[in-house]
Amino acid sequence: MGPATPLVANARIYSATPEVRDAWKVLLRWVLARADLAWDVIDYDAPAPLSVLWARDDLGLAMMCGLPYAQRGTRPILVAAPVPSPSRYSGAPVYFTDIVVRADAPFKTLEDTFGGTVGYTVADSMSGGVAFANHLVPYRAREGTRLYTKAVGNLIHARGVIEVLVDGRIDVGPLDSYYHDLLRHNAPLLAAQVRVVASTGPMPIPPLVATAALDPGELKRLREALADVAAAAELHPVRERLLLAGFVSVDPAAYDVLAATTRRPVPSFEEF
Repeated sequence: MGPATPLVANARIYSATPEVRDAWKVLLRWVLARADLAWDVIDYDAPAPLSVLWARDDLGLAMMCGLPYAQRGTRPILVAAPVPSPSRYSGAPVYFTDIVVRADAPFKTLEDTFGGTVGYTVADSMSGGVAFANHLVPYRAREGTRLYTKAVGNLIHARGVIEVLVDGRIDVGPLDSYYHDLLRHNAPLLAAQVRVVASTGPMPIPPLVATAALDPGELKRLREALADVAAAAELHPVRERLLLAGFVSVDPAAYDVLAATTRRPVPSFEEF
């Protein structure tokens, strides 16, 4: 029998720019070297569907949206979760959905966008779909009628939302707040084309998981290496690029709240 195929690592979900993608690759390679794991750090760029990446059984260390993680019958191994460094995250492994409009749009509040066109990434994305839909539920109940005249979906990622906002094809859409902050930090001209009118409450941030079976020694070394990221002097420029304070261990039960959001009856965007 030949040697086992190496496992792979990837951080596509937060690869907001080419420079950010490269910084994640540097960080992942550092972690794997420190953990003495000869795995491959792979590219998996948009528009390739993230669901296909997450369905692989050879992921040793990959960022996964918390919703599909929480919904799996047999969950992947939760290795650790990132802690964004900006102050609004309060040093916790959380994120928000920023609800944005075009920078020069007349809208001041979320309610001002009602009657227009709403956009979303994919319906089963937590930050790009589900969280925004849940945020809209009380407004729809109060209004007693549809909030928007049209919905545009399958925008794939935050850049897709920004592109159609700028083009005028939608009036309002959702951005993962950490992705949004990475764009503001690394691509300020792009990010400046949109403006936040509301944000959801905090949610557990997409974690680093393993879909492959890891032995206890591998898992222990991975977690220790990730914990060491916060204080590694050689990673200071990488942490700055990634707006990253470090990584922490998280109880898998923290993600149960995300699965619970999909068990409540919520209209589709086409019904909002």
